[in-house]
Amino acid sequence: MPYRLLADTVLVVHFAVIVFVVGGLVAVVTGNRLGWRWVNGRGFRLAHLGAIAFVAAQAWLGALCPLTALESWLRAQAGEAVYGKSFIEHWLQRIVFLEAPAWVFTLAYSVFALLVLAAWRYFPPTRSRGCRKR
Repeated sequence: MPYRLLADTVLVVHFAVIVFVVGGLVAVVTGNRLGWRWVNGRGFRLAHLGAIAFVAAQAWLGALCPLTALESWLRAQAGEAVYGKSFIEHWLQRIVFLEAPAWVFTLAYSVFALLVLAAWRYFPPTRSRGCRKR
């Protein structure tokens, strides 16, 4: 079985989730300032809120992200090195050499979740119109 390919696929999906969470908030704020209606669609906003709520909850519970766990398991099956900490901690330390205890990341996720909730309040989602009845 191609464990390394599957692990790399999980890594790409994990990165996409991070881009969605961070970029989603930027899109909501920017889109509301520029009049983009799609950024207030209920489906988009619920998915965005759910994603950051999940991240913050797993951080508060001290749980490892399921995507990190899956990728690590796949890499172990492929005979590769695995992460010694969370996905974000691992890559932030590699990219920007940030050394911080886990509580710093929990705080950052929590603050970001509060920003998403603030955006929900200031730019409330709208019901999608979908198909209109004639």
